[in-house]
Amino acid sequence: LLLSKGAEVNAQGGELGTALCAASYRGRDKTVELLLSKGADVNAQGGPYGSALQAASYGGHNKTVELLLSKGAGVNAQGGQYGTALQAASLEGHDKTVELLLSKGVDVNAQGGQYGTALQAA
Repeated sequence: LLLSKGAEVNAQGGELGTALCAASYRGRDKTVELLLSKGADVNAQGGPYGSALQAASYGGHNKTVELLLSKGAGVNAQGGQYGTALQAASLEGHDKTVELLLSKGVDVNAQGGQYGTALQAA
């Protein structure tokens, strides 16, 4: 309804950065699909998680992670306080999400964020 009334799908602000990051953080797959179909930028940066993929990984929402990756989310994107999606998933102990990201070719030694590497976050 909000989008049909002219709400900007890629608007930045608030606690989580973008609507796509917020929906991904909460694992709301249908909302993520809707936002992407309405032109949401799958790689938009903003908020504490950096990107929607990092937010979904932090929450351990594997279906959302797979959806975002299938729509072109950068598996090695850097940003936010956790650095990468792998670091965010590792920090929270989401083993299945870590396995999923590793299967997609994520850089296991990427440096950045508050913890430095995924191993340090784990």
